[in-house]
Amino acid sequence: MFKVNDYVVYNSTGVYKIVDIREEKDINDNYVDYYVLQPAYGHNLTVKIPINSRKVSMRRIVSKDEVLNLISAMPDIEPVWINDDRKRYEAFKSALKTAECLEWIKIVKTMYLKKKERMSDGKKLAKADEDIMKAAEKNINEEFAAALNISPEEVIPYIRKRISS
Repeated sequence: MFKVNDYVVYNSTGVYKIVDIREEKDINDNYVDYYVLQPAYGHNLTVKIPINSRKVSMRRIVSKDEVLNLISAMPDIEPVWINDDRKRYEAFKSALKTAECLEWIKIVKTMYLKKKERMSDGKKLAKADEDIMKAAEKNINEEFAAALNISPEEVIPYIRKRISS
């Protein structure tokens, strides 16, 4: 069970802070305990999730040590390019929904390398690929930022510095 002020990854939409835990009546007039979540970065939005909901994926953010281990492993993570556009989109969309940092890193690394290759040929990355990469990047940046106590904008320079040293 989570506590107020815990940071969690909610579904695969980003990092949220639990701002309250309260009991309210549901549509059947039963009392239910809810987590009240707000995005850690960006929108001024409130989400209420029944504590016992099996339809929602929610997990604690990774620890600082886990982030540092993931960053150290990045150079050795193999890209996972799939030539068939539809199969690639489905595979990456599915990997995005796992809400697992390692899967997000694989997507970003793969797309970054493919984007670099396409740019050297004077071409762009396909829009669907660009969108998947941006979603995975956003999730990594938010989760790493929360774990490292920095802003999401500082994550990429932080990663570059750690990898190059």
